[in-house]
Amino acid sequence: MRVALVHDWLTGMRGGEKVLEAIAGIYPDAHIFTLVHVRGSVSPQIEARRIRCSFIQRLPAAGRLYRHYLPLFPAAVEQFDLQGYDLVVSISHCAAKSVIRAPGARHLCYCLTPMRYAWDQFGEYFGAARAGRLGEAAYRPVMSWLARWDAATAHRADRFVAISRYVAARIARYYARSADVVYPPVDTGFFSPDGSDPAPSALVVSALVPYKRIDLAIEACAQAGVPLRIIGDGPELGRLKRLAGPGVTFSGWVSGEDIREAYRRAGVVLLPGVEDFGIVPLEAQACGRPVVAIAEGGALETVADGVTGALVPTKSPATWAEAIRSTLEARLPAAPIRQHALAFGYERFVQEIRAEVGRVAASA
Repeated sequence: MRVALVHDWLTGMRGGEKVLEAIAGIYPDAHIFTLVHVRGSVSPQIEARRIRCSFIQRLPAAGRLYRHYLPLFPAAVEQFDLQGYDLVVSISHCAAKSVIRAPGARHLCYCLTPMRYAWDQFGEYFGAARAGRLGEAAYRPVMSWLARWDAATAHRADRFVAISRYVAARIARYYARSADVVYPPVDTGFFSPDGSDPAPSALVVSALVPYKRIDLAIEACAQAGVPLRIIGDGPELGRLKRLAGPGVTFSGWVSGEDIREAYRRAGVVLLPGVEDFGIVPLEAQACGRPVVAIAEGGALETVADGVTGALVPTKSPATWAEAIRSTLEARLPAAPIRQHALAFGYERFVQEIRAEVGRVAASA
């Protein structure tokens, strides 16, 4: 069986890329298709594969400015030649789910989320506060068109699998499709405690984009008097640096080993934005560290309030500051925190994805 794996873009080793790496491990001969690939930005296991890119790869500064080419994504993903592939697995949070498979092939979409900016988070990305009034007016018809295209092409996947119940509900709302839930894998062998005592500090590991609400973490830590380290990069970097005081450190993207070390040393890991799933809280918990997260979205499925951290019901910086202080003072034991994360390991993911592939093949 010839297998094609389709991913939106490969520009860093984040949650979606870790899912791609795990699925690629199931299919060692699979070819990878993506809109844009920044060489060296993902794991050696992915880099070693044959990676085919769209025409966007050849556009000016595509590796850095690929988001600016968003209106071209539909044409780019539809031009992939998937003739000769029996199975297509798309790992999609934007356009990958709309790839056109060959006649007779089967297409399983592992949906990270329906594209946020075209549906319910337009204001977070392109509202007047972000893009200015002229920018908002220019982007609104483009995003409306993109949302219509996104919904109209949902039938191209034979079966949807969602990363969380939260995402399954969004798939039902925007695509009118049902979806099983298979939680993404966490490398609980790599992310593990080392017995060290944490510092009274907070950590954020995240892409620096608007919906992640890193500004909330900065303000809350300032009110709590807790130093904050931010690992990640993105278009919000400049704005966040202007907001940050002397207690905030920006590290950019660092190696997996350095991220693991940061988890082990942090007193608490923060998730202030509404995530569709959120792999960072589970990596932190696998290292025995508590998480303070917004009580919405995927965090409701990954953080056990009072056991592995705290779920905060509001986006008030003062409430977040209190949750950070109380979690640090509670010194929650590492063993139950790690035990919770073990239920999200790789072996479970591989078994469940194989079962989903079997179901989509049986439905031919």
